[in-house]
Amino acid sequence: QAQLAESGGGLVQPGGSLRLSCAASGFSLDYYAIGWFRQAPGKEREGFSCISDRDGAIYVDSVKDRFTIGRDNAKNLVYLQMNRLKSEDTALYYCAAGALCTTDTTSWHYWGQGTQVTVSS
Repeated sequence: QAQLAESGGGLVQPGGSLRLSCAASGFSLDYYAIGWFRQAPGKEREGFSCISDRDGAIYVDSVKDRFTIGRDNAKNLVYLQMNRLKSEDTALYYCAAGALCTTDTTSWHYWGQGTQVTVSS
């Protein structure tokens, strides 16, 4: 019964910070690549960050230098620290576990339910 669950979303002002968590149950995250995806209304789900033993931590340019992905192995979770948030970061945020870091959403084994991030003044 492998499951992922995101938490930590909410409403934040532009320029603010938010820390998301992706907690695993039923399996150990340290054997998987963990990706973060987001989907705004009317838009496709897009991957923007991933962490794996093979690739380390990777980011798309739009979040590089603002977001940080990391692991907390003792708690079997992955976090996403988001700083200097912008209105265009507003989306439903998902984490996923799979074999490799890839933008192909069909390749991921497990998905969380999503957590809403809204950046607005």
